[in-house]
Amino acid sequence: MKAAAASAGIHSMTGFAQARIERDGWSLRINLRSVNHRFLDLHLRMPDGFEVFESRIRLAIRNRLRRGHVDVNVYYEPAGPASVEVNREVAEAYMKAVEELRGQFGVKTEPDLIALFRLPGVVAAPGLTRELQAKKTQERLGAQLEACLAQALGRLETMRRSEGQTLTGEMQGLLARIANRRRRLNRFPARPSRIRAPAGNEIERTAERCAD
Repeated sequence: MKAAAASAGIHSMTGFAQARIERDGWSLRINLRSVNHRFLDLHLRMPDGFEVFESRIRLAIRNRLRRGHVDVNVYYEPAGPASVEVNREVAEAYMKAVEELRGQFGVKTEPDLIALFRLPGVVAAPGLTRELQAKKTQERLGAQLEACLAQALGRLETMRRSEGQTLTGEMQGLLARIANRRRRLNRFPARPSRIRAPAGNEIERTAERCAD
């Protein structure tokens, strides 16, 4: 019973999970990826404006996980077709920096505008940052965020538990093979633990007989 209970409690630190919630014309998605680590090491990536939820996200994860390097990616986007809001001041600053570096190092390659859109702060959901300044919006979105995170954490724990059970089975199989080989070795007769060395006079007499 104790062995079964111990094996059931083994969890792997490797896993991946995703959860998605759609509300009020928006889609909220959270990806969790966990790998081995001595302590709980959290790395968060969130849209601009979601900094107000960082402490809630970290607390919710710490309440469920104890160890592992965990990457948390939060995506908040329109559920259907919608316009894209570009922060032109931020984009312009990036472009000026690129042009300065091109001139300094003599790079002739044209900048990739698609890659520019992936840089932090260039593209934001329409009006999202302004909306999050309202307390009602923060409360509504915060509740949706916690519900989505709870789903993702539940799925991550399920995967880590499944991985742990697989590892437990592999270790039990390895231990069974070791025990089987040990039983086979025990069937062989025991060898003398010590071999008595001949005394000096016996060695001399043996050498004389060989010489004759």
